[in-house]
Amino acid sequence: MTRHSYIFMDFDGVTHPWGEVEDFRCLPHVEAVVRDYEEARIVITSDWRMLFSLSKLVGRFAEDIRPRVCGATPHVIPKNGAELHGLREREAMLWLGQHVPDIATASWCAVDDAPGNWMTRSRLVLTDFKRGFGEEDAAALRRMLDSFRSGSALPPKSREPSFLRRA
Repeated sequence: MTRHSYIFMDFDGVTHPWGEVEDFRCLPHVEAVVRDYEEARIVITSDWRMLFSLSKLVGRFAEDIRPRVCGATPHVIPKNGAELHGLREREAMLWLGQHVPDIATASWCAVDDAPGNWMTRSRLVLTDFKRGFGEEDAAALRRMLDSFRSGSALPPKSREPSFLRRA
């Protein structure tokens, strides 16, 4: 069985420049990388997941990539402003907790334009929100997926959030 690598993916500032026409003009660049990594799966973290159905969001992807979009993260409502920092990563860890046997050894990364959404920066491909996903980002995502494939990316020591730890 192939071990999957999960890409937690934002839309605005990634698939198209933030604040411009939402035309998903950069999505083909992401898809080109994903095509080269059969084990790669996409999980949607974008706020769009709260506005549109999963099938509508999956429909944005090329037909051959659609089966590799395996869901969207749950939406966690922060209790205060301080909980906004790292919120998308906490949502991603909740998703992983529901879909993989061991979060601590899961191969995952994020593609996002907002660094404050992710505490584990070593797993973040940070895009420029003014441009969206480009060539440099594609190279960074390829390096990340190559390291997962080769096993050279050692996950950080179990940093499983306390709310996910089994009693």
